[in-house]
Amino acid sequence: MDETPWGTGSRTEDERRFLSGPQPRGLELRRAWAVFRELLRGFRALHFAGPCVTVFGSARFPETHPSYAMARELGSLLARAGFTVMTGGGPGIMEAANRGAREAGGRSLGCNIELPLEQRPNPYLDRMVEFRHFFVRKVMLVKYSYAFIAMPGGYGTLDELFEVSVLIQTGKIKDFPVVLLGANFWRPLVDQLGRTLLGYRTIDEGDLDHLRVTDSAAEAVDHIRSRALAQFGLTEGPRMKRRWFFGER
Repeated sequence: MDETPWGTGSRTEDERRFLSGPQPRGLELRRAWAVFRELLRGFRALHFAGPCVTVFGSARFPETHPSYAMARELGSLLARAGFTVMTGGGPGIMEAANRGAREAGGRSLGCNIELPLEQRPNPYLDRMVEFRHFFVRKVMLVKYSYAFIAMPGGYGTLDELFEVSVLIQTGKIKDFPVVLLGANFWRPLVDQLGRTLLGYRTIDEGDLDHLRVTDSAAEAVDHIRSRALAQFGLTEGPRMKRRWFFGER
């Protein structure tokens, strides 16, 4: 196995410096411009991506893991339903979902992140956009998607899931479908959120309603497909299409 790390040490040090507090104003301005250019590059690359579904999940699962097989099936079903499959572009669950979409003849996109370890882009991407900043990458994973599916994962997956949940809770995006695929993994967390957060009244009862837990990739896709047709003005076909270009999502 190639042990060469993905990303570079010098860039990692640059990120650490940026996040370590106030810097000289010239450096801050250059970094702000770099972030702006990264946003523009993402917008240009993904503008015509079509209605996407973003799949979140661990980069650490090998091809032999049951979740890999489920993500591969999921990617295939999403592609057959007419969606573009978008992931973080890395290995594991992300690779499996992209692989399933590619094998079904669908579109497969990745928003990769430069990291010193584990985030080498997978080989099943029709298009890959690489980002230096997590927050820019997450903007792209949310901006172009009509639904989100979270499979078992670690801190990164939880970060993405909770960011989407906050955006829905605060009305920044509509009540988009969010499916948690893998009941043994997700049900204890959802139950704990209900007991603790609701118990302390830090969320409302409706704030968990957007989370749908299932073990079935087919159920996940059917749920997303029906919501997309009814709620977001999409039309069926080999690829889902929007009925309008501008309008509230």
